[in-house]
Amino acid sequence: MHRLFDLTNVSLRLPEDSLLQPSWDFLQQHYQSSLRSPLFPVLLSVSTYLLLIALYTTLDLLAPSWPKINRYRIHQERHVVWPNIWRTLCLTTYNHLVFIFPAAVAQWLWRPPIPLPLKAPSLAAFLMGVLGCTVIFDFQYYLWHMLHHRIGWLYRTFHAVHHQYNDTFSLVTQYLSGWELFSVGLWTTVNPLLLQCHCLTTWAFMVFNVWVSTEDHCGYDFPWAMHNLVPFGLWGGVLKHDAHHQKPGTNFAPFFSHWDWLGGTAYSPPSPIVPIKDKKNKGT
Repeated sequence: MHRLFDLTNVSLRLPEDSLLQPSWDFLQQHYQSSLRSPLFPVLLSVSTYLLLIALYTTLDLLAPSWPKINRYRIHQERHVVWPNIWRTLCLTTYNHLVFIFPAAVAQWLWRPPIPLPLKAPSLAAFLMGVLGCTVIFDFQYYLWHMLHHRIGWLYRTFHAVHHQYNDTFSLVTQYLSGWELFSVGLWTTVNPLLLQCHCLTTWAFMVFNVWVSTEDHCGYDFPWAMHNLVPFGLWGGVLKHDAHHQKPGTNFAPFFSHWDWLGGTAYSPPSPIVPIKDKKNKGT
């Protein structure tokens, strides 16, 4: 009973050692000192986010003059402009300097280097760990998000800043109050500990969390987006989260759809309308 959950012995009929162990051996052999640093998870999450927003912001700037990109934008007639980019980038920079950087330095000073296990997780434990952390995070954020919309003081004090933009773009992902940034970071860190995840699984979950959160706010309905890959409408995705910014009383869950279905807060927006000239091009 000393472990709340234990995924170390999860066993499915998947290859156990052949896929992850060689990669884990390589990482330990060449990057062990970096991986053991308490700063590594922070740097991994921050660098992943910066890479994604750089990619999406480049697409935002190219979209007005590049129809092949613009056709995937949810709001094709409304473009991302430099004043909005600078405004969101300034708050993102402020949050990283005031909240994330001091927390990372504190971990670096006071937390000893992290011991690395010799064995990689089995493929089953790796996949189930990432899925389990995602499911728990989804439930936590659904409750947190709904309360911050239903209780006026919480909304005005903490969450209203995120809703200053009705049309989402990637930099809105972390256009947050410090309290909201702290809450998300706490659950991302604690959930792998609750599930007794391998550190490789923990890092994968962190990257996945940043990726899908940024995708939810990117403003693009790409064919490879998660909601287009996960069947049966189980994944909310960018369209439903964009609808949440249009109709703030709907679609509180960050990833999956089931909590909004059960809670009566689900809203399925209509598909983005393809401009007439694009329809003509498709017919030629």
